[in-house]
Amino acid sequence: MKMVSFAIAGVAALAAVAFWALPSASQAPVPKPAPAQPLKLAPAGRNEVQPSSMDQVHLTFAPVVKRVAPAVVNVYARSVTQVQVNPLFNDPFFSQFFGATPEMRQRVQQSLGSGVIVRADGLILTNNHVVAGGTDIVVALNDKREFKAKVLLADPHTDLAVLKIDTKGERLPTVPFGDSDQVQVGDLVLAIGDPFGVGQTVTMGIVSALARSQGSANDYQFFIQTDAAINPGNSGGALVTTDGKLAGINTAIYSRSGGNIGIGFAIPSNPARRVVEGVEGGGGVKLAWIGASGQPVTSSIAESLGLARPGGVLVKDVYPGGPLANAGVKSGEVVQAVDGAEVDDMQALNYRIATHRPGESVRLHVESGKSARDVNVVLALPPENPPREATTISGRNPLAGAKVENLSPATALDLQMDLLAKGVAIVSVNPPSYSGNVGFRPGDIIRNVNGTAINRVGDLARALNGANHWDMAFDRGGRRLTLSVNG
Repeated sequence: MKMVSFAIAGVAALAAVAFWALPSASQAPVPKPAPAQPLKLAPAGRNEVQPSSMDQVHLTFAPVVKRVAPAVVNVYARSVTQVQVNPLFNDPFFSQFFGATPEMRQRVQQSLGSGVIVRADGLILTNNHVVAGGTDIVVALNDKREFKAKVLLADPHTDLAVLKIDTKGERLPTVPFGDSDQVQVGDLVLAIGDPFGVGQTVTMGIVSALARSQGSANDYQFFIQTDAAINPGNSGGALVTTDGKLAGINTAIYSRSGGNIGIGFAIPSNPARRVVEGVEGGGGVKLAWIGASGQPVTSSIAESLGLARPGGVLVKDVYPGGPLANAGVKSGEVVQAVDGAEVDDMQALNYRIATHRPGESVRLHVESGKSARDVNVVLALPPENPPREATTISGRNPLAGAKVENLSPATALDLQMDLLAKGVAIVSVNPPSYSGNVGFRPGDIIRNVNGTAINRVGDLARALNGANHWDMAFDRGGRRLTLSVNG
């Protein structure tokens, strides 16, 4: 179960109660009710008419459920992890003093989630956290049949994964993608999944908010919020509109106890469709990049910039030669909207960009003081410049067992870091190694070793070798930390 004070996925039932007054014996007979009027659809096909009769109150979503439910599956993931028998070996002093290798033991873990069949030949969309680290993935269909699944893609940045099962030519039911940008607050939605492993369950709620970006379930924090009950086991299940289209992938709930309190979140279908398209094209997930960092425009910032109201994204740093720089947008300007959709923080801006393909053009509405203009920006992939030079540090030094790379926008995206960060970053750490015992973590940026500035992987390798004492400075989460280690 994934929590962000945030648990993981499902969706709750909404009950409508009508009160009817019966006439007393002294009252005149109640006139015969007028025939029920048919529901009138708005021009865009949206049903925006309130029920006006008992016939309309008794409408059912059973036909939609009957069509969609067979395309929602259960996903079981089994993983084997290594755990230390004696926790004292977590202490670097103990490990160094006794020079012993900690005894490891295997532990089997199992996770349960849901998934959505999006292609009839057995292509399934689910959450990355459902299958992350899993060695054996099993998909159980609505008719109880089980299939071994192959993970085609597991992307932690979007928290989405794509699985494939071998149907031996059988065509399976699917849930068609809807346009999540057309979803509105107040729309009825259905959630289908397997909460707590009790069996497939359908619940109903409304869309209670859009553009939620306060969570941390993925790097593109832009969720559909619903009061439909999302519970453990619903992760990866379908949030569908009342016409049976996929509006989102149920992902998390806001909770302080782990239980549902009516605040659930789903990844919108538009970026989910981009992930599936990337797999179908054979290139994996290649999300577009705008080439800048920014911050929300608060009331005080808006006043200082001479803006009429708060809102938008204040551009802080612009990557030279990146999409925003090429379009002439500069640091200090404010991006208010992408293709007419307002953005209020960097997560929302990144989300709007990520729903487009690299090479496509978007229209930004940009303000600077009293002036405003529309700018066309041609999107691109984040560059890998400088090259990664991925290296696993060996020898006897504090970073032994750590994998490091040169930072570029592409590397920073993989590490969920500031896309304009520079230097040498730790990509992974082997827990039983010296670097793991010392306490280094993925995402740490090595800045200095024994007075030598570290700009590239080669600088780090030279500074570590041949020494028996290391004074190190590194950045972690915006803080500068120091470490002194004897060999």
